[in-house]
Amino acid sequence: MGETEKRIETHGIRCLSKMKMFLLAITCAYVSKTLSGSYMNSMLTQIERQFNIPTSLVGLINGSFEIGNLLLIIFVSYFGTKLHRPIMIGTGCVVMGLGCFLKSLPHFLMNRYEYESTVSVSGNLSSGSFLCMENGTQILRSTQDPSECTKEVKSLMWVYVLVGNIVRGMGETPIMPLGISYIEDFAKSENSPLYIGFVETGAIIGPLIGLLLASFCANVYVDTGSVNTDDLTIAPTDTRWVGAWWFGFLICAGVNVLTAIPFFFLPKTLPKEGQEDNADIIKNENEEKKREEVKKEKNGITKDFLPFMKSLSCNPIYMLFILISVIQFNAFVNMISFMPKYLEQQYGKSSSDAIFLMGVYNLPPICVGYIVGGLIMKKFKITVKQAAHIGCWLSLLDYLLYFLSFLMTCENSSVVGINTSYEGIQQDLYVENNIFANCNADCNCPTKIWDPVCGNNGLSYLSACLAGCETSLGAGINMVFQNCSCIQTSGNSSAVLGLCDKGPDCYMMLQYFLILSATSSFIYSLAAIPGYMVLLRCIKSEEKSLGVGLHTFCTRVFAGIPAPIYFGVLMDSTCLHWGTLKCGESGACRIYDSVTFRYIYLGLPAALRGSSFIPGLIILILLTKCHLPGENASSGTELIETKVKGKENECKDIYQKSMILNDDELKTKL
Repeated sequence: MGETEKRIETHGIRCLSKMKMFLLAITCAYVSKTLSGSYMNSMLTQIERQFNIPTSLVGLINGSFEIGNLLLIIFVSYFGTKLHRPIMIGTGCVVMGLGCFLKSLPHFLMNRYEYESTVSVSGNLSSGSFLCMENGTQILRSTQDPSECTKEVKSLMWVYVLVGNIVRGMGETPIMPLGISYIEDFAKSENSPLYIGFVETGAIIGPLIGLLLASFCANVYVDTGSVNTDDLTIAPTDTRWVGAWWFGFLICAGVNVLTAIPFFFLPKTLPKEGQEDNADIIKNENEEKKREEVKKEKNGITKDFLPFMKSLSCNPIYMLFILISVIQFNAFVNMISFMPKYLEQQYGKSSSDAIFLMGVYNLPPICVGYIVGGLIMKKFKITVKQAAHIGCWLSLLDYLLYFLSFLMTCENSSVVGINTSYEGIQQDLYVENNIFANCNADCNCPTKIWDPVCGNNGLSYLSACLAGCETSLGAGINMVFQNCSCIQTSGNSSAVLGLCDKGPDCYMMLQYFLILSATSSFIYSLAAIPGYMVLLRCIKSEEKSLGVGLHTFCTRVFAGIPAPIYFGVLMDSTCLHWGTLKCGESGACRIYDSVTFRYIYLGLPAALRGSSFIPGLIILILLTKCHLPGENASSGTELIETKVKGKENECKDIYQKSMILNDDELKTKL
């Protein structure tokens, strides 16, 4: 008898340690997958400039991750519960590492990055083609090689990034549905929210590291080590600047592969928490496994797939929750993916600074919100009804605060010839004839090349030539242009490379916007765990893995893939000046109409989020109107299935197959 008790105690300690090991491993997997995802989202602007492609195509590249994910999500979610879940998660981490490596390949296969400029990178001033000089345009164009034009136009190296992102999406597929279902299956119902809260915290630590890595890489020139950066005529704040985007992908690849190792040493199943010391559990474990194997061989592994799909489709609360998620994801995918670009265009920050500020102000509040939300669910043993109310009303509060961001704005950058006249008067539309004036009519300046300079009158010009500058001093980024006939000042007219700064008022608006963003992030993340519990508790235990997978599938198909594409198209429509390639083809956008850009970036998500409260209120009505028999806030409750039968006895019919289980009943069922 003593040996039996000792064996039981040893078994319980071993199972408890393995559960903790799985929690640590799955948290690290969340860190690695979100590290890769946040880094990818932060590098979208760099990829756009590197390959000179429009934002709509960048949106397709970003959405390709979801394409890879949806190819496998349904089947992985269902078959994963039948197979070895930890090993499948580990394999997915390795595949994610492969995808990240593929995305870095173009850097090693392409020539060095060349940005459009009227100024010689070497600082050679002998030609004078960038100044106001007769026949300057002919000198500039005579250096172009037709063979280089053909090579540049036909470059499709961005396809490597597209394919790599698809592969990364395929590798990420098993992590969330199988990881969450593993916790739900083997953890106590009252501990599950806390565990998931810790796992979701890992999903915040990853983006924080990813954004810091992206901020560092964006501040390092893409070809550093191959070129002399002292000769560069662009700074990180310039829209032609491309950071070392490829370096971070190599780091992400290594982290993903290392994260996979622990999963290959974890068991397929564990005893339910609290049952480790039960002798009957230990005795029947092997018998249960044998019965499962015999059942699979007899009935086939796909026997329950269609019945499960039918059951989920007939669950009104579950389907309404999916609808809410799709609408909300359409809003948040766009806001998160293009937030660095918004901070660049609206507040004049560099890519590196925008990414850093995004991480510092948003991620810590989200991390705290997830933990606090999980603790509240555990401490007060929140029921399904209470969780739904908490999630809905906190989301509404966040939504109302969101409208304050419309007040935190900056004016367009004043660029003469694009949105400002040579007299300094703002213009609403781009007019081709306004590029030239009497002061530069005889300069023969190129009109499509973006090489802006800031005059000492506070206005920016497309190039030093169009500013009427005749002489220059210095080299590289420190070059100063003088005797600029188009710059009207009382003293000596001069200009420096780059756009003019936005000013101190814009800086204060940026601070207000970031504080509001941090507050909104905390409130929304506080509502995330209760909302996620509604999803998990409105489906049967055996359907949870498939239910989570179907939920993820729908958000990928109807939000993750189309949202960046149509949002990118809308952003492209606000472009005021496109970059120019060697052959005259359009490249990446250099400057946007920040007012219209702001209305699209803030207004479209506001409309989408507002519409999501309609199905949210319907869920509250369904849960509030119907009394769930046996519901007790002091016990672990679980709403397993809802189904509508008809108008008569509505509440009884909706929850005819629903079960509210306390802890003892839950043990019996499992």
